[in-house]
Amino acid sequence: MKNPRDIIKKPVVTEKSMGLVEENKYTFIVDMGANKIEIRQAVEELFNVKVDKVRTMRVKGKLKRVRNRWGKTPDRKKAIVTLKEGQKIQLFEGV
Repeated sequence: MKNPRDIIKKPVVTEKSMGLVEENKYTFIVDMGANKIEIRQAVEELFNVKVDKVRTMRVKGKLKRVRNRWGKTPDRKKAIVTLKEGQKIQLFEGV
């Protein structure tokens, strides 16, 4: 198994993702090669919680222009993790 810190890269802190926290759903940027089972195991190990459901999506990078050159932001994979009833991740509490 991969290291859980290599699978979960960082949490997504946006207005929409913070609204999902009230529904017990947490959003993370994850490794592009990670599957749902690896994501579930990584979240359970890192945050000591029980995961109910994992949903993933691939987000394509956007074209951006910097001065006279065009570039592209990197592709990424997001995972929305639903925890079992009564479980919380302390990382998102003070945000």
